[in-house]
Amino acid sequence: MEKVRNMKKHVTVVGTLHIVFAILGLIGALVVFMSINFAQSFVAGEDIPLKVLTAIKIFVPAMIALVSILSIVGGIGLFSYSEWARILIIVMSAINCLNVPIGTAKGVYSIWTLLQDETIRMFRGEEPIGSDKVTTRTN
Repeated sequence: MEKVRNMKKHVTVVGTLHIVFAILGLIGALVVFMSINFAQSFVAGEDIPLKVLTAIKIFVPAMIALVSILSIVGGIGLFSYSEWARILIIVMSAINCLNVPIGTAKGVYSIWTLLQDETIRMFRGEEPIGSDKVTTRTN
């Protein structure tokens, strides 16, 4: 039972990490959008650079925001031990591994936590291995 309590703490930490970093990601998306908007003022008369910056201004913040929103939703879902949230955070953690070095550390820790046998059983609502409860089968 001690291992299950520890895994619950790890799941809580993973959920909190994903929510906090996702909020920072949303702030970062806003900063990127505003920075590119500012950069466009320097190429106001040029047609091609303006179009390129507009495309970047839309695409990059939108991708950052999408990943951040999915991480927030998954992080909140982890607090209710939803299986879909576990899967979503595993996928988001794999994507976060590309953000060297902090995203990699967060991603590896999240994947390690969510792939443990005790965590999988907890999210499925099964009894932990070695629990004190005696189960009886009725025919």
